[in-house]
Amino acid sequence: MQTLRDCLAQAVQNKTALGHFNISNLEGLWAVFDAARQQKAPVIVGLSEGERHFVGVRQAAALVGSLRQQYDFPIFLNADHTYSFDRVKEAVDAGYDAVIFDGTELPFEENLKVTKECVAYARSVNPEIVVEGELGFIGKSSKVLEAVPAGVKIAEEFLTKPEEAARFAKETQVDLLAPAVGNIHGMLKSGVDPALHSAKIKEIAGAVKIPLVLHGGSGNSAGDINAAIAAGIAVVHINTELRVAYRKALMLSLQESPDEIAPYKYLKGPRLAMEKAVAEKLRIFSRLR
Repeated sequence: MQTLRDCLAQAVQNKTALGHFNISNLEGLWAVFDAARQQKAPVIVGLSEGERHFVGVRQAAALVGSLRQQYDFPIFLNADHTYSFDRVKEAVDAGYDAVIFDGTELPFEENLKVTKECVAYARSVNPEIVVEGELGFIGKSSKVLEAVPAGVKIAEEFLTKPEEAARFAKETQVDLLAPAVGNIHGMLKSGVDPALHSAKIKEIAGAVKIPLVLHGGSGNSAGDINAAIAAGIAVVHINTELRVAYRKALMLSLQESPDEIAPYKYLKGPRLAMEKAVAEKLRIFSRLR
């Protein structure tokens, strides 16, 4: 079976991107998995620190591992947005396929130092684990927003600098880098999010020589995402759009069947809504729409 590294290399070669979808419950996992199988696309399931606390760190690993084993399908598990070495270590020890240390709110040197420690530890446990670092603050909340999050600056002069990215990648030896390129966590209530800086993505990709990751992909247009992939993005993160699809479908399901008390019945609609959203994103990431 293909490893995550194999799938990343294939995405880079084909100028496509792997889809990374966050979950916080079992119906979310099945939605992502079923959509990926339909599209015949390898997929990454992500859980942030809060989502891991809700689902269970080792329980998430067992669930994703069971699907990969039973169906012989390339579904992988990532410890998304992890803010300390200890929490990265926890995910590595639990058998995650990938981990992210998010030091974007730290000074550059401190971010570099801790990221380097995370890479070294992951390599010592299992060299196949993919480690991602981040440069540039894009917010922390996967919500529908009234405006660009406080503290996030998307003007070009505030984006990740190629020379800093090159040094960061070289000294930490990360496998993936998530830069700030006009992307934001969450999505704007007013409509499509601000345009991504594809030229900056291309500059950074040329400087670091490793695959790039786009966080906060919810709310960006298909054309914008495809341009980012062409410029060097190999993984795209989606969370908010799935949460919105789930909530809307759940409200409709409860309204249509107010007396239903069996969760597996009234949660069918939300599961299918997320599955549809994931399938549409995977078609965009394959650039075959």
